[in-house]
Amino acid sequence: MDTSDHSPNPTAMPVDDRRAIRTVLICGYGVMGRGVAKTFAASGFRTLIHSRRAGALTDLPAGSRVVARLDELGIERPDLAIEFASETLDAKAAVYRQLEAAFQSQELIIATGTSGLDLVQLAASLVRPERFLGMHYFMPADTSPIVEVMSGPQTPAALVDRVAVAVEATGKDALRLYRPTIGYVVNRLQHAILHEAYYLIEAGVANAAEIDRAARTLLAPRMCLNGLIRQKDLSGLKIHADAQRSIVPALFHNGVPNPMLQAMVARGETGLDAGRGFYDWSGTDVEQERTRASSEFTLLQAFLATLDRQP
Repeated sequence: MDTSDHSPNPTAMPVDDRRAIRTVLICGYGVMGRGVAKTFAASGFRTLIHSRRAGALTDLPAGSRVVARLDELGIERPDLAIEFASETLDAKAAVYRQLEAAFQSQELIIATGTSGLDLVQLAASLVRPERFLGMHYFMPADTSPIVEVMSGPQTPAALVDRVAVAVEATGKDALRLYRPTIGYVVNRLQHAILHEAYYLIEAGVANAAEIDRAARTLLAPRMCLNGLIRQKDLSGLKIHADAQRSIVPALFHNGVPNPMLQAMVARGETGLDAGRGFYDWSGTDVEQERTRASSEFTLLQAFLATLDRQP
């Protein structure tokens, strides 16, 4: 975990981080960028889009504006720029150089849409790292209910809060993280579970379908209703602490990406799109299956919301 100083850059002039964000620039218009642009445009934000494919884009949100070069924006100045470049340090650093050159005012907030890169390393290329943070959206970005807003290594808490307020204005729940850590919260929890699940498959303890049945039947419903930590309070911490003493030492802590998964990807077994992953998807209508999963998730969220409203 990063232990660097989180105070603002001492050479930077003070900036009012209480001012509402009104104009958002989306850098990169792939699946994720398109979904995020849609949420801001639909919520009344001035939404600008920077894409090399500007001239070919036809599915732009109503009221948005797309440019191929940042200098085409003229006098328009974004309050927040969200980068959705490919998941490499070099690709993202190139976008940050363009943004800091085009908008030299210290007002601009630059956010990365990365899900797994280190914000400390990403911030190292910036002239103004105190204006940098992470915004982790989940697929599909326009309908998923939560966004993780995470501080960079020098980002003041007020800036995290300011961006979180903008996210909440789009109807999403903003999870505010005031210290940078690789993977945010959701991905760290998800990968901890998945790393153990892959080991159990490799070791012959259970197959993918059996693990999914356990998750869908018991683990996931408990998390939906009570979360992860609250559930332990409900069931009793004494039993939990006793179980940890025997189970935790036996967990698969090797710190290495699972070789079975890496080999599957190398063979082209990448899941639904390829027709095979852990499951056989041959003959499946890809878009129909994704739409089904998204619709069922939306129904589940609506049901959970009704429980939250009960006294």
